[in-house]
Amino acid sequence: MRKPQKATRQGDCKEAGIDTMAKKKVTKKKVVKKKVTKKAAPVKKGKTTKKKVTKKTTQKKATGDGTTKKVVRRKKRTHADTAKLLVELAGNIATQVADEQDPGMEIPIRALSNVSFDARAGLIRMGTNAQRRSFFNVAHAKKFMQTTIIAAGCKQLADQKKSTSLRDLFYHSKRTIEGTRENTFDDQKESDPIIEDLEVALGSMREELGLYAEPRGAMVGPMVIEDNGDTIDLSKMGSGGWAIPSIVEDSVLKFKRGSAKFVLLVEKGAVWGRFNQDKFWQKHKCMIVHGSGQPPRGVRRLLYRMHHELKLPVFVLVDNDPWGYYIYSVLKQGSINLAFESQRMAIPKARFIGMSAYDAARFDIPKTVTIALNEQDRRRAKEVMNYPWFAKREWQKEIKHMLKLGVKLELEALSNKDFSFITNEYLPRKLKDKQWLD
Repeated sequence: MRKPQKATRQGDCKEAGIDTMAKKKVTKKKVVKKKVTKKAAPVKKGKTTKKKVTKKTTQKKATGDGTTKKVVRRKKRTHADTAKLLVELAGNIATQVADEQDPGMEIPIRALSNVSFDARAGLIRMGTNAQRRSFFNVAHAKKFMQTTIIAAGCKQLADQKKSTSLRDLFYHSKRTIEGTRENTFDDQKESDPIIEDLEVALGSMREELGLYAEPRGAMVGPMVIEDNGDTIDLSKMGSGGWAIPSIVEDSVLKFKRGSAKFVLLVEKGAVWGRFNQDKFWQKHKCMIVHGSGQPPRGVRRLLYRMHHELKLPVFVLVDNDPWGYYIYSVLKQGSINLAFESQRMAIPKARFIGMSAYDAARFDIPKTVTIALNEQDRRRAKEVMNYPWFAKREWQKEIKHMLKLGVKLELEALSNKDFSFITNEYLPRKLKDKQWLD
């Protein structure tokens, strides 16, 4: 293998953002011009490796009987903690440069091939496979540059004790590389996955890096909260409800008091509007939430907190199609792509209240409002069936019945019987008869 080119000149890695975070670490080492006798360790480019994992999120302790284990959750990181991790990352890269090695970093693989289902905990967990992302690998060079630029931006946020949006960071990081026509980033679709890579590489949450997404979702119900110092009565929020922010940690959002007995997550904002207008939350003493389709992290984290801190059961109401099943799956077990977040997002005890493939017969829903499954629906349904967390007999029966019928149902189909059928008849009956799946 040809010896890697030297990368000690400032200009070689400047656009990669290395000198922004670790300039002091680089300049501490004096470069002496002499013949190098020790060759840099060869690097197998693009090879998947087993990443050594230090459990930081939880610590399990035996209680003595060999069965019960206590889980201690990782303390939320401060700006200083985050800054330290980012400096360590930059320092490792700078050391590799000074040692005339191909600078790089290990990025855990975020894919189905690197996750496993912990049946006992009911969570999807990320595995230990990682891929080296290096500067002199042509296939990785741009992503390496982008990763260090994003890391440098997060370091600035930590130093300034500020937070910003994903969109903001994209524009902050976008520029044309000097002497070329190449941009660091052309689209936010490039920067968002890099941020997720940085999260898993550091073992830090996006919020701990000072980043948040565009708020999506709303909530209403019998509860009083404190949001960034302001006291808000969620039973007096009008037709739009309280807009759920991206960051809902206890440093920002506190639960003051409430009389809710459970939480209902509704897939669609329009259907949620029907529940709010009909005051379903008032009649049934519950919080009603929507996440505009697949709930964003802020909504999932809020549901997690209400379930664990307030001990409120969580029910999920989605369309009867493979995509609705997957929305429930992400809320219950966690996301495949972001499995490292499961410990602080997933709700293993969440219940699927509907819509079920059996509801058309149970509630005499006419065939005229059903929609035929297409090939993409069928393919997705079979993929969902093969996930180990859908291996329960009840779930296999549910999905097979949908495939057998060959149709899917939207929540709005219930309006064929009456505009308020979903709030006055459908859901009250399902709750009373305990017609849900775990």
